[in-house]
Amino acid sequence: MKFDTYHISSNIKRNLSDLGFKRPTDIQFKAIPSIMKGEDVLAIAQTGTGKTAAFAIPIIDKIHSTKKSKQSWGIKCIVMVPTRELAAQIGNVFDQLSKHTKTKAFAVYGGVEQDPQIKKLGDGIDVLVATPGRMFDLISQGVINLKQVDTLVIDEADQMLDLGFIKDITAVKKKLFQKHQTLFFSATINKEIKKLAFSQVKSSAIRIQISPDDPVSKNVSHFVMFVEMDDKRFFLRRFINDNPEARIIVFVRTRVRAERVAKALERGNIKSATIHGEKDQKDRTDVMNRFKAGEMNILIATDVSARGIDIADVHYVINYDLPEKSENYVHRVGRTGRGVKKGIAISFCSTEEKELLDAIQGFLNKKIEMIPISKKEHDDTTTFANETESYQDLIKEQEDWEKKNRKKRKKTK
Repeated sequence: MKFDTYHISSNIKRNLSDLGFKRPTDIQFKAIPSIMKGEDVLAIAQTGTGKTAAFAIPIIDKIHSTKKSKQSWGIKCIVMVPTRELAAQIGNVFDQLSKHTKTKAFAVYGGVEQDPQIKKLGDGIDVLVATPGRMFDLISQGVINLKQVDTLVIDEADQMLDLGFIKDITAVKKKLFQKHQTLFFSATINKEIKKLAFSQVKSSAIRIQISPDDPVSKNVSHFVMFVEMDDKRFFLRRFINDNPEARIIVFVRTRVRAERVAKALERGNIKSATIHGEKDQKDRTDVMNRFKAGEMNILIATDVSARGIDIADVHYVINYDLPEKSENYVHRVGRTGRGVKKGIAISFCSTEEKELLDAIQGFLNKKIEMIPISKKEHDDTTTFANETESYQDLIKEQEDWEKKNRKKRKKTK
């Protein structure tokens, strides 16, 4: 079945064609008809399989077909998401799919000035994509009115509910029409979270689960290398040098480690950028834009960004640190192999992380293929890297010493 045969606006079909989308993915094929009928939907599908378009297409079409003019008469749909990056990403998808239609979408999130967002909201929008904190700030200020909302979407439902946003979701639902449509979308979900999700939808809700035995897209190949913690930076440098043209996302466990890894790469003359919760939103947005534009090929990220990076041509995801939650492995590796593209995920596993690896393999219901490292390969990599690092450290220390002394000499003068 092709999008051409769907009973949706010709303008949306034109946008889909311009984006290169001819046929719906599995999740789109199963979810779009139910959403168009006004049914509640709880959908689980792997990352990179087009979940956002699965709810965006019918929502845009519904609003476009019922609006009498381009003048907006109030927010009709709210899409709640857990992170700022994801809000920006989904807002962008709505913008692309709603071109040439009467539907206007806008994303609001914290970490940036409110005034430009308030101005845009004042101009009139139909679809609001929002993180809970900023949305409730604007509701309390009277900037956002929910009286016209008849559709509520919870994206990345597992994280939304796991982070305790259930009270926020319930608070929003109390402000909506009694007969509103609720849509839950996620890549992973456990029994407890599923119960919470079911409590928020009608008993007749449509339940969709794509490839339940394999939560990761088939486009992603998985490998593991057994590398001790102190040797990881050397193997990462070698991998990057062996793949100089590749676009790579490196996932680490903490903000501090992200900066340390970036400095270790810098000592090897490898440019990279970091994205994590410690950075302000302007810097995070700037890093994402530079990475998307191809101004740099190496992005080092914490899990805060695992669900908000939607770039079609990421060649490799490297789990520098294994995630403590198995579900986060799915969201990390889902940054590659998106759409019809192929991708590779490589995990560096140290001795102390083997339990985490076992848990991930259990979650995936399969073993991850090992890349063997010979003793010679290990010795060559770490010896060379140690020598390079020592040399770079000496140069840096010398430069720092000279810089300090120049300042002292200026003060003396």
